[in-house]
Amino acid sequence: MRLTHGHNFDAPIGYLNTASIGIPPAFVADTLTDSIARWRTGADTAPDFDAQVARARAGFAALVGVPPGQVASGASVSQLIALVAGSIPDGTRVLTLSDDFTSVTFPFAAQAHRGITVTEVEADKLLSTVEQADLVAVSLVQSATGFVLDADALREATTAAGVPVLLDVSQTAGWMPLSLGWADWVVGAAYKWLLSPRGAAWLAVRPDVLERTLPLAANWYAGEDPWASIYGLPLRLANDARRLDLSPAWFAQVGAAAAIPWLAGLDLGAVRDHCVGLVDAVRRGLGLQGNGSAITSLELTTEQIGRLRATGVRFSMRAGRARLSFHLYNTAADVDLVLGALT
Repeated sequence: MRLTHGHNFDAPIGYLNTASIGIPPAFVADTLTDSIARWRTGADTAPDFDAQVARARAGFAALVGVPPGQVASGASVSQLIALVAGSIPDGTRVLTLSDDFTSVTFPFAAQAHRGITVTEVEADKLLSTVEQADLVAVSLVQSATGFVLDADALREATTAAGVPVLLDVSQTAGWMPLSLGWADWVVGAAYKWLLSPRGAAWLAVRPDVLERTLPLAANWYAGEDPWASIYGLPLRLANDARRLDLSPAWFAQVGAAAAIPWLAGLDLGAVRDHCVGLVDAVRRGLGLQGNGSAITSLELTTEQIGRLRATGVRFSMRAGRARLSFHLYNTAADVDLVLGALT
């Protein structure tokens, strides 16, 4: 058990896999366990979960720097990005980074029948290529490598070119302070750095963009008053970003409602410095330069990978490399475990 920021985590030494699955604080897991116990006895009604949906929405809004009314609640990043992909005009030219996560790129590639094209470029070519695109869709931090995109430079380039931007912050929100109200769309998943159960995601939509983001998954929960839009026509959706909501996966929202507002209340600058400092310590110990990220990607031999696993380090293999990720519950003990196995 580890104590940090006033709460206990059951994260074992060597757990460096937050970029795949985040470990919740004990109080979040307890909240979810209590909710499941209530389900077993039929103690809750469906409207009882609305408050958790609202709290989770507000927490995500705070993390990315927008008002809650600009945030839609869904189930996964790809489902929410599909709303954007299905809304853009025929023939739209989408620009992304090479080997970005496919939940960002596949929804657009699936619209090829409408003449939509997706072009991948290397990171050092992105800003100089913006003017050739109609939309930029990228992860702010790359899943495979931990590469951190310069958000300020991207804002400057896309604003000058008049090109809208979609940012995926699934590998960013929760460890890095963000102020992304300038982006047209910002999407993120719950189950990594936000320390919540899988099954919840959010899409922040700038107000001037909302009217051209189609509610392609329109449903009862997207109504202005969901409990008054269960039956019958006409279509009556919320006036704000809730018109894009998906009916919530309750337990995912219960966990997110506990974890995300707590995360949003932390000093995320300090969390960033903590995570990046641990990554940099690993990289320095291996003779590498720091990368300014909470994620590092290491090219290791089969024998080195075996040693890491044998010492109890939990990590993922991505794009043929070992991906290690550090969150607020990690410490210098994790760094020592990695370097002891590799040096």
